[in-house]
Amino acid sequence: MSNKRIIIAGGGTGGHIFPAIAIAGALKQQDPTIEFLFVGAKGKMEMEKVPQAGYRIEGIDIAGFNRSSLIKNIGLPLKLIRSFFQVSSIFSSFMPDAVIGVGGYSSFPVLRAAQAKGIPTFIHESNSFAGKSNILLGKKAVRVFVASDGMEKFFPADRIMVTGNPVRSAIVNSTVGREEAVRSFGLDPARSVVLTTGGSLGAKGINEAVAAHLREFGDIQLIWQTGRPFAAEAAAVSRGLDNVWTNDFIPRMEYAFAAADVVISRSGAMSIAELCVARKPVVFVPFPFAAEDHQTVNAQNLVNKGAGLMVKDSEAREKLVGMVVALCRDKARQEELRGNIGRLAIVDAADRIAREILKDIAPK
Repeated sequence: MSNKRIIIAGGGTGGHIFPAIAIAGALKQQDPTIEFLFVGAKGKMEMEKVPQAGYRIEGIDIAGFNRSSLIKNIGLPLKLIRSFFQVSSIFSSFMPDAVIGVGGYSSFPVLRAAQAKGIPTFIHESNSFAGKSNILLGKKAVRVFVASDGMEKFFPADRIMVTGNPVRSAIVNSTVGREEAVRSFGLDPARSVVLTTGGSLGAKGINEAVAAHLREFGDIQLIWQTGRPFAAEAAAVSRGLDNVWTNDFIPRMEYAFAAADVVISRSGAMSIAELCVARKPVVFVPFPFAAEDHQTVNAQNLVNKGAGLMVKDSEAREKLVGMVVALCRDKARQEELRGNIGRLAIVDAADRIAREILKDIAPK
């Protein structure tokens, strides 16, 4: 019997890429003979991050709809047509037994082509508000894996399976101690550490708030992941400050989580899943332009459970750093938040997804 071949399609942000890698890892653990091929958008971060995780990836010419500049969408139809030809060529050479879509516009032509050929397709939807591509593709998917209840408004009820969101194995299985982690950033384990992260692409509102009040951290240390657009400015404002480590990206987030006493974060579904597993006191600053404002809904859900604090993006410049500094001084509140967010952790989502996929593509 020949080995199973699986394509995993999608990307654009870490919120799509890292769950995809987690699912691949769980599948590989359950069946080491599986051959994987990732498909992503040329020029996007998956083209770098997927090979770093040890997997092969093919890039296609595809772009998303630009809402801020309609003139930039003129070439979209041509790109979409070209992407279908590229996908057809990939299928001819790789001949997948199944295709998994993790979101992002590069997943659409791949799953659409697979469904047209009768190849089993699976979707992972991490958010409480489903993306348009996933909604369209979900009608013909074998299974749609979701993070929470109430997704019947987007997908056929008989296709849905609630699994939670897959978290990178490096975070789930981390044994890194705080002292080792803090020292890896060149900081002092005897002093408090704040991790500020806006996700893989950075967060303008968080970065600007931190930059404006950087010296108010005082003796509190900062691990500041900025994303590329703000990296140069962050390096400039923190120059000469021995309590600040800054970079555009943190490749080993398990070290950043282990080092942090308090975290500043956006409230995308994958960020929340990782913070629950890492059991970190967190101040959320929801991205204000997320579809249906779902990041605010996500954050408020945790606030209601005593599992996090929240500051609106529009109020971050005024309130964020003061709230974070106060939390750093309040060890009892940190412990309360840590306990409450830890109770929401799901550590086996990738394993559950992998088992279901293997069951559904098993030889009849």
